[in-house]
Amino acid sequence: MEYLVLIAAAFCAGVLNTIAGGGTFLTFPALVFTGMPPVIANATSTVAVFPGYLGGALGFRQELAGFDRRRLWRLASITLAGGLIGSGLLLLSSNEAFSFVVPFLLLTATLAFLFGDRVRQWAAARARDASTEGALGLFAVALYGGYFNGGLGIMLLALFALWGMSDLNHMNALKSGLSFLLSAISVAVFAVAGMVAWPQAAIMMVAATAGGYAGAPVARALPKPVIRGVIATVGFGMSAIFFWRLVGPG
Repeated sequence: MEYLVLIAAAFCAGVLNTIAGGGTFLTFPALVFTGMPPVIANATSTVAVFPGYLGGALGFRQELAGFDRRRLWRLASITLAGGLIGSGLLLLSSNEAFSFVVPFLLLTATLAFLFGDRVRQWAAARARDASTEGALGLFAVALYGGYFNGGLGIMLLALFALWGMSDLNHMNALKSGLSFLLSAISVAVFAVAGMVAWPQAAIMMVAATAGGYAGAPVARALPKPVIRGVIATVGFGMSAIFFWRLVGPG
């Protein structure tokens, strides 16, 4: 029964990630609810959704090729450094400490998703060229993504808008490429540290990939407000549950 829950959660997460993002709202809670310690559940959830980032990066390879190679190497280096440190921080976190911050991380990710368009518009109005401030911003976002993957894509898009980028295809291409690199370093760190529950991760990877493929016709059929409403409901619901677990009895 636990595996059926994980398969269903991963499949729906794949659908959500293809439509608009938010799959972590399903994979991480499902792993926790099956009895997995929160830190291990977070690491396993990162592995479970990892194939989707590779598919996105490959899908945008033409747009990625249009970026200046030196700039790409620079951004990739910053992302890997932030992701490595963020993943390392998760290794040092106890289950109690991580359980305390999880509700706040889920709520932050949900708000970032819900108001992502407004945040990008606000950032675009204050756009500047990528500079030292841009590097620090990317490092901070990568640090967050290495520690907790939820809402990473929305935060990257807002950061790119702040840099002055406006072409959504190029923004999504860069987001997919950097997300893949960040997830790759996180998966490597978690695997070496023995923090991944591989039987669950493997079956969820397959289900998430299938869900990602199935999500394409759903994305074409559903209006955007409905999609946003579903993901926001899931995000706020999961946040409320984890807040209740934090302050409730036991």
